[in-house]
Amino acid sequence: MNQSVVVGVDPSEPNLAAVDWAAEEASLRRAELRLVHARSGGAEDAEAQLLDREWTRVAARYAEVTVAAELVDGSPREALTGAAADAALLVVGARGSGGFPRLLLGSTSLHVAGHAPCPVAVVRAPQDPLEPGVVVGIEGKEHEEPVLAYAFLEAQRHSLPVSVVHAWTYPLLLGPGHEVPVVYEESHIEAQHERLVSEVLADWRERFPDVTVTSSVVRSGAAKELVAASAGRSLLVIGRHGEPRGPLGRLGSTSQAVVQHAECTVVVVPV
Repeated sequence: MNQSVVVGVDPSEPNLAAVDWAAEEASLRRAELRLVHARSGGAEDAEAQLLDREWTRVAARYAEVTVAAELVDGSPREALTGAAADAALLVVGARGSGGFPRLLLGSTSLHVAGHAPCPVAVVRAPQDPLEPGVVVGIEGKEHEEPVLAYAFLEAQRHSLPVSVVHAWTYPLLLGPGHEVPVVYEESHIEAQHERLVSEVLADWRERFPDVTVTSSVVRSGAAKELVAASAGRSLLVIGRHGEPRGPLGRLGSTSQAVVQHAECTVVVVPV
């Protein structure tokens, strides 16, 4: 995998915001920026002109970034997923529908978030964060190393603090025909989860001593807490779970809800 940042290009306003976000990221990473547009089967000259305009605009604004433009065959979802095969990051705009552009994503964004082989950033329209920082959701399992690594590296690049969110619920046992909650002392369960998060973060605090870290351990649904934590923040980082053969690839129900409803840019990291 190389260190290029790939971004899908179309004329929509959310997408142009994604291009600028990707260019900033490429600049910080000292990486190549690749602008990708899928041929629609329509006026190819107009599509080539769109790419040329964006290349000219970005190259002028980010003189330190090497910018490439690619007009490729296939549907947007196929083109972007294919272009991400050798990329470090794929960036798409959070294009909405139904009059709720901040809440609903287009099918292309959801598809690539669930199928791309590299991290995918779904960029919201630019806004000044009220509380700049990187939020990361964790379960406290070993496979989450790539998720935490992305969050801490991003925080370090942007000189931002990291806020770790861990949501938990009571274990369930199968009763006769339905699920019933096990009787547990809530304070004991909460203490176990707080201890788990503390143990997970100990190594990351040592590896990134210049990054300020806070954590939140709450009894709640993960999607609900992560969406709430995204308000006014710079970035939200989550892992990608779920059934790989499902309609959204490995984008599970929690990840899907967060990507659709978060109030800031979301990065989905394969684990």
